[in-house]
Amino acid sequence: MPVYRRAGLSRTMTLVFALCLTAASASAFAREFRVADTQNEDYPTVQALNYMGHLITERTGGRHRITVFPSRQLGEEKETLEQTRAGAIDLNRTNIALIGTMVPSVNVLAMPFLFRSPEHLQRVLEGPIGSEILNGLEAYGFVGLAYYDSGARSIYNRVRPVRSLDDLKGLRLRVQQSRQMSDMIRALGAEPVELPYGQVLTGFTTGLIDGAENNWPSFVTTGHYKYAGYYTPTQHTVSPDVLVMSLTAWDNLSPDDRIIFREAAQRSSLYMREKWKALDERSRKRAEEAGVKIVTDFDRKPFEAAMAGIYAKAERDPATAALIERIRKVE
Repeated sequence: MPVYRRAGLSRTMTLVFALCLTAASASAFAREFRVADTQNEDYPTVQALNYMGHLITERTGGRHRITVFPSRQLGEEKETLEQTRAGAIDLNRTNIALIGTMVPSVNVLAMPFLFRSPEHLQRVLEGPIGSEILNGLEAYGFVGLAYYDSGARSIYNRVRPVRSLDDLKGLRLRVQQSRQMSDMIRALGAEPVELPYGQVLTGFTTGLIDGAENNWPSFVTTGHYKYAGYYTPTQHTVSPDVLVMSLTAWDNLSPDDRIIFREAAQRSSLYMREKWKALDERSRKRAEEAGVKIVTDFDRKPFEAAMAGIYAKAERDPATAALIERIRKVE
């Protein structure tokens, strides 16, 4: 065989071999990522996660895919967070109060009556403070990708309208599995009952609880409004949800794929915000049409004043005190 033909054949085989290695490498790192969410499949957070998955599949040419498991299919929030930190679950959409049991620094975002409005919260999250908090999650085994809206949490119950702190006395109110949330309800004069989100409805039907606290969409989509006829828009916390990724899963992504995941998460956050606004309005309207009494004639100031002990405890830590002050100064 002529030398030039042998050389050409050698170059061709080398190229084919290199292409095979590239394909094998891409295939080896292609994978499906599991995402946990406690809400149902029509909820804005789940819709946003599916949208994020579409963006990632598109940007990676199908190498990476996201499968969302809604409605607590992978467990209650506290359980799935532990699994996410261990690397058994890849991504998790969770409320700040729940992840605060593992990452104390994020508890500031769940401080009662800290944010003046949802708009104030957004300005904080979109600025340097929001970025610092997300970046701080890595030390605890999570990678913070984005914030999702979670509205304002308020108190609802089946016993009586709550217009004052006296009206809260003796009421058993469900709270998230968070010491800070329990301390808040106790400071208001009610009895906190820590229950997983999926057990609240059972708590109502069995008489374990008299009420709970949550936002309008959660109040309606869970059917709580059928059992709790009084809703007082205390808006005691205006805190976000956060989308986190297991540090184990993150470490297995290439630098380019990490950029894709971050950008897709940020775009899904904006997508979720629009879905949330619409659902929030629909949920309040549906509750009103069902006969829920919305108590607007209450004095908010005593509720805020009752939080003095919680702030005094939190501000013993100089870093926490400084962060609270920075948040208050955001215009």
